[in-house]
Amino acid sequence: MQTIQSYIQKHKQRFLDELVDLLKIPSISADSAYKNDVIKTADVIKESLEKAGCDTVEICETPGYPIVYGEKIIDSNLPTVLVYGHYDVQPPDPLDLWTSPPFEPVIKATDIHPEGAIFARGSCDDKGQMYMHVKALEYMTKTHQLPCNVKFMIEGEEEVGSKSLGWFVERNQDKLANDVILISDTGMIANDIPSITTGLRGLSYVEVEVTGPNRDLHSGLYGGAVANPINVLTKMIASLHDENNHITIPGFYDTVETLSAEERAEMAKAPFSLENYKKALDIDAVYGEEGYSTNERNSIRPTLDVNGIWGGYTGEGAKTVIASKAYAKISMRLVPNQDWETITQLFKTHFESIAPKGVKVKVAPHHGGQGYVTPTNSLGYKAASKAYEQTFGKTPIPQRSGGSIPIVALFEKELKSKTILMGFGLNSDAIHSPNEHFGVWNYLKGIETIPWFYKYFTELSQ
Repeated sequence: MQTIQSYIQKHKQRFLDELVDLLKIPSISADSAYKNDVIKTADVIKESLEKAGCDTVEICETPGYPIVYGEKIIDSNLPTVLVYGHYDVQPPDPLDLWTSPPFEPVIKATDIHPEGAIFARGSCDDKGQMYMHVKALEYMTKTHQLPCNVKFMIEGEEEVGSKSLGWFVERNQDKLANDVILISDTGMIANDIPSITTGLRGLSYVEVEVTGPNRDLHSGLYGGAVANPINVLTKMIASLHDENNHITIPGFYDTVETLSAEERAEMAKAPFSLENYKKALDIDAVYGEEGYSTNERNSIRPTLDVNGIWGGYTGEGAKTVIASKAYAKISMRLVPNQDWETITQLFKTHFESIAPKGVKVKVAPHHGGQGYVTPTNSLGYKAASKAYEQTFGKTPIPQRSGGSIPIVALFEKELKSKTILMGFGLNSDAIHSPNEHFGVWNYLKGIETIPWFYKYFTELSQ
């Protein structure tokens, strides 16, 4: 019986080459200019699933970008694992900060990845991690070691809110019926400290617009006499946090889950070096809500951040102008029990209420999703833990993540099954940032570990 290690060793270069080819396609869902590339990527994923051993693969049309669905059903009496991933990627901007073009993948060594890392947009989030599952299926089917049924649902709108995914799931519950959902779109603490993500934050994303005069004005003739939308907007944003970095929106914290001292102590056991953290980011101090550690601030506490702000003249040289409008994009990361639609309305009501006379404010919600916590006593978690123990030689640490995968709560609501988050990326992999990368070791380790999850989940389910 061929082992997964020997199979990876034999096909390592092909596995890397296939991923590199996938990463060359700029499947940017947020920019309609790349529509054909997004659709092309779906076709490539379909072909990859067919070659990996799925008996049925189809491109499922939605109101937005298509979903690639595939399945390998070997026995209806056996458990079924539904694998979710996404083939769309974030915009690569700012391009001048990349050390190599974002859609021309290169493999090079780093301090953290001495064996090499694949530098390209989407390498870790999520093409590389999604493709691990395709190659793991290939191994299990080609060597006749698939122990249960498997289904794939790979979407193309995760980076813009997964709107069409909700539409698809609601209409295909029988097709998507499963015993557990498996996702690799998260990370782990370190290559020698495996971890399983047990919690995700929710998300509310809005865009705000402040309008003053009916046209741009000469700052000498009108400065000091009319409200400047940019000045007003920055003051409004600054008021959203108090001196302790506590969010000031009335009702914002009403449903926030408060962890016990015991739970916080358990979280604190995870290895973490504040000095290394600051050094990696080239900062001399951390910043955040008073009374909480860095790891608590970015996982179990809600946040509010400006993701972009603009208005007026930003070209070369000077232009003395008071802009008619100013804009900002703002995201709020939410913890379990905070309903994202409720928070969005609270933000809208508060932001409009603090606008001074002389300006008009518009708040436009973009997208959002609920937070999620998965129990560590579920069969899926136990199977994942045993899989990591098999390939890493140590028990993984349960870890709350600061990121958001809004569809996880949707899956539990619509499909009535738990989600297991087996991520193999690292915080240092620069997802959503210039020079995103994914360690070659991590990519191959994921392919090695995933088949063990299938084995142990099937055994535990019997």
